[in-house]
Amino acid sequence: MPGLLDLLTEDHQSGEALAQRLKVSRQAVSKEAKRLLAEGFPVEVSRKGYRIRPGTPLPHLFHPPGRLGRPYRYLGRVGSTQDVLRAWAEEGAEEGALVLAEVQERGRGRRGRPWESRPGESLTFSLLLRPTLPLSSMGLLPLLAGLALWRAVGVGGIKWPNDPLAPDGRKLAGVLLEAKAEGEEVAYVLLGVGANVDWAPEGAAALREFSPLSRREVLSGFLLHLESLLPLLESPETLLSLYREASYTLGRRVRVQTPKGVVEGVAEAILPDGSLQVEGVRIGAGEVALVSPLRTGESDP
Repeated sequence: MPGLLDLLTEDHQSGEALAQRLKVSRQAVSKEAKRLLAEGFPVEVSRKGYRIRPGTPLPHLFHPPGRLGRPYRYLGRVGSTQDVLRAWAEEGAEEGALVLAEVQERGRGRRGRPWESRPGESLTFSLLLRPTLPLSSMGLLPLLAGLALWRAVGVGGIKWPNDPLAPDGRKLAGVLLEAKAEGEEVAYVLLGVGANVDWAPEGAAALREFSPLSRREVLSGFLLHLESLLPLLESPETLLSLYREASYTLGRRVRVQTPKGVVEGVAEAILPDGSLQVEGVRIGAGEVALVSPLRTGESDP
């Protein structure tokens, strides 16, 4: 039998109408709405009735534009979408499997840094890929994912390797890539994505400041652009040419924190394997902890 979440739309529905469809009392509808809210689902309750927050990618309202995003699990409160998807992948989930959660209690970005989000206002999800790639080609995948996400948000540029930035340089979104290897081949890849759509933590930017796109539209756009770009892993120079056009890092003086220390200088090039060249020093995406632009006269802390 359907639950309340399965019946909600972006239009208000009365408690009486929902109760009739669910064959329960109005009090039961109210109780279930409170439970869903506690679980992080963006249910809106007012005198007009009940609805889901507009732009929410509920399974019956979200229709993936291609092969990616199927099958789809929409969840409320989880530890991490990466952890949920990893377990699903180990059970044999097919490529394109998608896990989206409204609340991540252990959401993380690069190097294990926490990722802040708000239910109904942030977009946090993980996507499963099973590319036929040698490990040596993995350096391009973070750049490709960042390019797809940048195209989805439609503003700003990309900070190497895969962080879309707002036109004013504040962070809009990010990608966390985790892979499982079997020998010299890639068994599967987990692409964890976080985007500030209607809200952003202090110092970051919300897409709402620059664009009317909803969370559902950003998700659909990312899946569509990613699918169209994936074949370019076999045409690295074409991929890198597109990436360079969107780069907010190339040509700028940057400070890169790596496990081996700080590298500072002008970002000169994106190399064929996806590495960043700074003043002649090659830095792989897997080595970087932080890339930050430097202003004239600024020095290392």
